[in-house]
Amino acid sequence: MRTMPQTQLNPSSYHIWTIGCQMNTADSERLAGALEGMGLEETARPQDADVVVLNSCVVRQSAEDKVVGMITSLKPVMRSSPDRIFALMGCMVGPNSTQLQKRFPYVDVFMRPQQYEPLIDLIGGRLGIDVDGCLRDIAPPRPSVATHVPVIHGCDEFCSFCIIPYRRGRQKSRPVDDVAREVELLARRGVREVTLLGQTVDAYGHDLPDRPDLADLFEAIHDVDGLERIRFLTSHPNYMSDRIIEAVAGLPKVCEHVNLPFQAGDDRVLRDMRRGYSSDDYRRLVERIRDAIPGVSMSTDVIVGFPSETDDEFRSTLDLIRDVRFDKVHVAAYSDREGTIAHRRMDDDVPHEVKRERVQEIELLQEAVAESINAGLAGRVEPVLVEGPSRDGWQGRTRSNKLVYFSHDGDPTGELVDVRIEQAGPWSLRGAVAEQVMSGSR
Repeated sequence: MRTMPQTQLNPSSYHIWTIGCQMNTADSERLAGALEGMGLEETARPQDADVVVLNSCVVRQSAEDKVVGMITSLKPVMRSSPDRIFALMGCMVGPNSTQLQKRFPYVDVFMRPQQYEPLIDLIGGRLGIDVDGCLRDIAPPRPSVATHVPVIHGCDEFCSFCIIPYRRGRQKSRPVDDVAREVELLARRGVREVTLLGQTVDAYGHDLPDRPDLADLFEAIHDVDGLERIRFLTSHPNYMSDRIIEAVAGLPKVCEHVNLPFQAGDDRVLRDMRRGYSSDDYRRLVERIRDAIPGVSMSTDVIVGFPSETDDEFRSTLDLIRDVRFDKVHVAAYSDREGTIAHRRMDDDVPHEVKRERVQEIELLQEAVAESINAGLAGRVEPVLVEGPSRDGWQGRTRSNKLVYFSHDGDPTGELVDVRIEQAGPWSLRGAVAEQVMSGSR
């Protein structure tokens, strides 16, 4: 790390650069809340900030490469301004940052996910203030209409392909009352929809003394004034209980959308991934969800090119996607990550070109499936929670998490607007305000 100058300027501005999942975004928003609570103001460019924070992701090599590129690009700025504070946080930072310190000597602070204390303590020392309490009940200072709320940190699953448990640590749920207070605060700040976040969100509460579950959390925040919708992700098939499914079906504010990664359709691959379920187990779970929640939409995550995945095993994944008919499929090629079980025990032996072709084949299949599903929405009126302006109007989402674009005479941000769907594509919908459509037809 850099040697700080004897006379240091008091920091008054900050910039946070974020890459990766929704959890990283939520972490950055909460760190921003703490920094603004200490009197710092946000700047648009890292070059103009006294405190620069890079929130990193290493789930795939491409993400890590972008982080390294960003760190490298800021190296001249940091070396020319030794009184600035340069911090690296997120999943790139493990329990031991010695190697990172040697690799990036111009970085002042290394922080694991959600561990903001080292930076807060350093800034507090510069400003001469007592930082005790700065990290208590922090929330985004300017939340969007739809905001993510982390409710369980870390993961206990240790899937063989995943580095997350080693970087984010073991599973730790926030108390129900703690989450409820944050949701109430966010609602007072204009938030109308919250997404409860976790690497394995449906395992929420299993580590707490009274063992509440995700259904209890839904109930605890359901009647918060001003809150219109509740979502949750990411779920794990092993923890999606009947009680959670029934809560989604029975609580009006909980949206009928389930993100349920299956990762692979072949049982041998699933065993090597250490997922803990079979393809048939997953299919039966989907049936239970659809039987209990009419009109539920479903999204999933898939990895192709896992070590030793054969063409026939990949076909099993295609068959599952074709049979289940998901509303959305996030597909990624397997990326070997140092430190994972797969890295230690398996050879990354599926050629890059084969992985790329498999990704493309799933994307083509899913485009056709999604277009067919969304075509059934044409002509229907859907309540859309408006999140903000789009390029040529406004945008928001249906309860089933469909992105909708439409025109509106005023500023309907944060409102529930009934939109008649006029055009349906695989990735989004376009429509018109239902009242305007009816008025124009008279």
